[in-house]
Amino acid sequence: MSDPKEQGGPERTQPILAPKNILTTGIYSTILKKTTTQRPPVAETKAPGDPSDGVSPDPAAESCYWTSERDGEVKLRLGKNSENEPPVTVPDMIMSAATKYSHYLAIGSKYKKSWQLLTYIEYYEACRRAAKAFLKLQGTRFGFWLCMCTRWCPGPNVGLERFHGVGIMGFNSTEWVIANIGAIMAGGISVGILCSISPKACQVIAEAAEMDIFVVDNDRQLQKVNQIQGYLKHLKAIIQYREDIQEVQPNLYSWKGFLDLADGISDEKLDQVIDSQKPNQCCALVYNQGTSEVPKATMLSHDNITWTTAAAVQSLGYKCPPNGQEVLVSYLPLCFAGAQILDVWVAISVAGTVYFPSPEAAKWNGPARAPGTGFLTEMLREVQPTTFCGVPWVWDRMLDSLKTKQLDSTAFRRRIDRWAMSLGLNTNRRRLLGQIHQPLCFGLAKKLTFDPARKFLGLKHCQQFLNLGLGLPRTTMDFFLSLDIPIFDMYGLTECSGLHTLSSHQAFRLLSSGKALPSSHTKVEKENQENIGNLCLWGRHIFMGYLNDKEGTKKKVDSQGWLHTNDLGFLDVDKFLYVLGNTSGEDRDLITLSSGEVINPSPIEERVKTRIPIVRYVMVVGQNAPYLCALLTLKCQINPETGEARSALTSEAVACCRKIRSQSTWLTDVLYDRDPLVTEFISQGIQDVNAEAPSEGAKIIKAHVQVEQDHCDQDIPGGHPEIL
Repeated sequence: MSDPKEQGGPERTQPILAPKNILTTGIYSTILKKTTTQRPPVAETKAPGDPSDGVSPDPAAESCYWTSERDGEVKLRLGKNSENEPPVTVPDMIMSAATKYSHYLAIGSKYKKSWQLLTYIEYYEACRRAAKAFLKLQGTRFGFWLCMCTRWCPGPNVGLERFHGVGIMGFNSTEWVIANIGAIMAGGISVGILCSISPKACQVIAEAAEMDIFVVDNDRQLQKVNQIQGYLKHLKAIIQYREDIQEVQPNLYSWKGFLDLADGISDEKLDQVIDSQKPNQCCALVYNQGTSEVPKATMLSHDNITWTTAAAVQSLGYKCPPNGQEVLVSYLPLCFAGAQILDVWVAISVAGTVYFPSPEAAKWNGPARAPGTGFLTEMLREVQPTTFCGVPWVWDRMLDSLKTKQLDSTAFRRRIDRWAMSLGLNTNRRRLLGQIHQPLCFGLAKKLTFDPARKFLGLKHCQQFLNLGLGLPRTTMDFFLSLDIPIFDMYGLTECSGLHTLSSHQAFRLLSSGKALPSSHTKVEKENQENIGNLCLWGRHIFMGYLNDKEGTKKKVDSQGWLHTNDLGFLDVDKFLYVLGNTSGEDRDLITLSSGEVINPSPIEERVKTRIPIVRYVMVVGQNAPYLCALLTLKCQINPETGEARSALTSEAVACCRKIRSQSTWLTDVLYDRDPLVTEFISQGIQDVNAEAPSEGAKIIKAHVQVEQDHCDQDIPGGHPEIL
């Protein structure tokens, strides 16, 4: 299975990092030696206050579950089966994969028109070289602040210090993940940074993380660091891994020059650093980037990452050699916990092959824009992933492209698709009720409609369709379900390592986020008459704490180790979780009117899109106002390369206009009530939505159609507009 041709994937060319006679460098002997040693056991801890476990609260353990110190250690929440789930560090997990699956393809990046691929043993060796280079790096300045205070320019300072940060700012690539893993192996803390972040926010992150090293992908990101490096007293070096360095400067390394430093560090020294690491220590910082709030640093331990990875693999239906090999596409920003767990750590655990987009996909240097479907669709069709993870915005774009394709087909073809999709939806709904027998004509529908739709999207060989971020609306779920594409919703926060509940082929219900990870717990507090309340989570995936924020951590994690999410939801009788919204902070989903009535806007927005099919996005607003208003954007064509919204309406929107006898084909034909037929259609749709409102406060009083600006998806803050 290691041959990419057998996977239907790209053919192999020379690797991006040539291994140094891997089989004779002592790596294998190092691996075999380390696999024979075991880390000391960690005391078992069950979920406090959970009646099913019969464990009474332990007030003395209040501060054991969390810390706000970068070098702190926490008490692990080990459950009944802890002997079968021993805590391991990230380096140990990677070493295990390199041992078992040494010659299987691990990662690949496209450079120009050829793929450069690494096997797992080459991947592991590259990460070790990066770790050695981090330990060897020399810096000639501590920063403007220290120089001014001491009036002295210090000499060289060697190496990445323990528990200091390595900031990685760039698009997903082989170098990104190697730097990420290398930083952890070297005893540092990996810090992913969003590409669209401002220099000031970058400075705040770097100062809090005590950043020793920045790793950037191009000159644009380098200039951000150059603007702030005089204020960073810990900064020692900058590494640029894409594009040629335009101007030589002290402490700036190319990727090759950086890796060449590894020759100055022995395997024994690196092994000492790796062996000193503990599963309950911090190895990664994840920031709440892409919001207007002050960046908050969430500390994740080795055990947070390795246990969450193992639990996700256990819950989802991943293939693993020799029974097959997963093929994955990584395009969601890896600085977010959920994307990194699935694209990096789960891929390593199951020995999957991860493909990264071409550098040409990131050539856009303007402001962050909405993702299109150009580079992603091309890559999906070339790579043919077996598991695909999207976010609501991506699924919406795929839905639009499929509907446009259907509208452009013949009348006979559309009739066939309608028949097949009706059959597919009804069959899958019955399947959810336990009826497993397919109708005799289901195979014909699959051949005529379902398979061509998957092929069009580049998902012909895909077996799992995952959704990160906000839950998908019922209309979107039903559309893909009618094409025999069940999308598995997931729920998680950065504070729970990105994942808490997962849907799967064995645990799937419409509008549900699935069931909790094995050995984790969900509790609903302050339930109302409908059993809806505040969600609390418990398990080994719960974060260590907020860096340097003791009070903030205490508010988030109680004395028994339960994480209070501020999300509203409920559990059904089979323990499926349904999340309804957030109750506080900038991410508040619920609206409180001036009358005090609390409104959930999500079902209102979904009804608007159902009643008015020419509408793409709806935002219901009215916080502290006397009534609700709705902001609407219409379905316009999208530039597939840049993601810009064009002025022309989509084929679906034009077809809808024709049904109401409107001749509008452009957005400008509709704006400012220029088309009375469309204005009346929207007004009638709002009235129909209001007729279903449970109260007067839940009615939309005013609605306004506005231009769809170049924007950035909320589910991928600031990220990767060029490759979607």
